[in-house]
Amino acid sequence: MTPADTLSKQRFWGTVGAGAAIYTGVSYGLYQTWYKDYERGKFRTFNDAREWQQMDKAGHFITTYSEARWLYDGARWTGLDKRRSLWLAGGISMFLQGTLEVMDGFSTEWGFSWSDVGFNTLGMGLFVAQESIWEDQRIILKVSTNRRLPSTDPLLSTNGAATTSLRARHLDLYGSSVPERFLKDYNTLTIWASVNPKAFAPQSRWPAWLNLAVGYGSENLYGGFNNTWSDEEGNSYVLSEADYPRYRQLYLSFDIDLKRIPTRRPLVRSVLSILNVIKIPAPALQWNTLGQVKFHPLYF
Repeated sequence: MTPADTLSKQRFWGTVGAGAAIYTGVSYGLYQTWYKDYERGKFRTFNDAREWQQMDKAGHFITTYSEARWLYDGARWTGLDKRRSLWLAGGISMFLQGTLEVMDGFSTEWGFSWSDVGFNTLGMGLFVAQESIWEDQRIILKVSTNRRLPSTDPLLSTNGAATTSLRARHLDLYGSSVPERFLKDYNTLTIWASVNPKAFAPQSRWPAWLNLAVGYGSENLYGGFNNTWSDEEGNSYVLSEADYPRYRQLYLSFDIDLKRIPTRRPLVRSVLSILNVIKIPAPALQWNTLGQVKFHPLYF
């Protein structure tokens, strides 16, 4: 998507139309995925800052960053100057995430979250600040998911009247489809800050496309605050902290900045730019809050 030299009305209104269609489709998809099975009520706020060991906040962080990056590239392609493109990218990315917050606010299951808004602002701000200072994204936010599923061994309810499995709870909580699990499967997602050393040290021999990435993930999350839940029949389940401790994970790995791979094909550059939100599988070193250090020959 090579930027036009001057504002192209055809490109601009085409982009506006495509963006409106995407916004409508994604909003409908999110409603079907997240909200349709829950009752709606009066608008309310909800303090969820300590839920899910902040994996949902990391999701807000990377989502708003990525939206701002794509919006900026699209605005520049139409011929808008850098300043206006940055204003549009920052403002529209916050508007897009604001749609989610409003949906949350009218849902009896959740509520409008100021901490979500805070992480949305941080994600947008990371993109805008780097583009304003360096005219470059030296730190890219990325995501990976290993899509593993837990055991199907039976779990007994607290009253002994029913059984389920950890896999059944996992699928009920996070969904079974690829889009659902990619959006909210906090047990298998890792959010990465992928840093380009060459951008900070241009004279070094470090390959321009090779990044160092720091990742954040969590394990054994089967409830927002703790691992207790009830099924539709009222049977309660409690996971032992000894057997299923909730813990955080930090990773150090290599990554590839796809936008820095040299190519003369504009379409290839565009595809690489869009896919640059995905962390490339690579060896990784993990440290977790259980005090364990693990090496993964190939982690995704």
